[in-house]
Amino acid sequence: MDSRQLRYFIAVYEQRNLSRAADQASVAQSALSHHISNLEAEFATPLFERKPRGMEPTAAGERLYEHARIILRAMAAAEREIKEGSSVIAGDISIGMANSGVKAIGVPLMRAVLSKYPNLKLSLTESLSGATLLHLMASEVDLALVYNPQSEKDLVAEPVLEEQMFCVGTAELIGKSKKPITFEEVTRLPLMLLRHGLSSRALLDDPVLLKRLEANAILHLNSISGTTGALLAGLGCAVATKLFVQEQLKAGTLIAREVIEPTLARTLYLCRLRNRPMTYAMEEMRRLMLSLIAEQVGRGAWEAKLLI
Repeated sequence: MDSRQLRYFIAVYEQRNLSRAADQASVAQSALSHHISNLEAEFATPLFERKPRGMEPTAAGERLYEHARIILRAMAAAEREIKEGSSVIAGDISIGMANSGVKAIGVPLMRAVLSKYPNLKLSLTESLSGATLLHLMASEVDLALVYNPQSEKDLVAEPVLEEQMFCVGTAELIGKSKKPITFEEVTRLPLMLLRHGLSSRALLDDPVLLKRLEANAILHLNSISGTTGALLAGLGCAVATKLFVQEQLKAGTLIAREVIEPTLARTLYLCRLRNRPMTYAMEEMRRLMLSLIAEQVGRGAWEAKLLI
């Protein structure tokens, strides 16, 4: 059964006559009769009673007519949506980002949406990476920028970039030198880390190295402002990216030292739920976000290695 057969069937049903239906469908009467016979053979039941004055639909024919109209309308709507739907990006879109994502592309993203997509309503949520992933899994956001997400069968995670991690703190705690510091030396410092679980995973994807850091942590903070304030107060140091404390590094209030033996890095992923179909708005926002990230990395505003 295909759409052409359904159109021919509808023509016969509505005209109740093969000759008139053939004229309406612009097809030879013999061909039309052949298609109807094929349909009846496929369903293994008569769709019409052949009478001297025309074609009378059976109960099966009546039911097929209702289904055929719905099917053809749906096919026409799908064709229109695919051909024309992408020309206007509209509706609601909710995006979740870790702090670094908002800091790097939040304003350019909002500016682009306001100027290019007046019919699109953007909702932007900032949170720690672990919380951002939870927002996505709870269907509270459509797309999310997340660091080191756990492998989930319901999650589509696209690697975007890799950031190097540094030991960050005041000069009094980690030294005035900007020379690299070994991982072993970092473990002996008064460290402040994110809370165990999804949050701490955003720092490192290596559970062995992460446990080494957690063993000597003096504080566990799931607060961006709290961590920054504690760093400036000299309460402890942290493993973080330069982007996280870029203002403080420029002001000279904090120092960032590269961690070596081994070097530390984390990966940013653009995530969505596998069971949620991509909409035109989601596709366009994905394209825009990846473009803005590539732009920020390309001009050095985001120190990272692109993976896209």
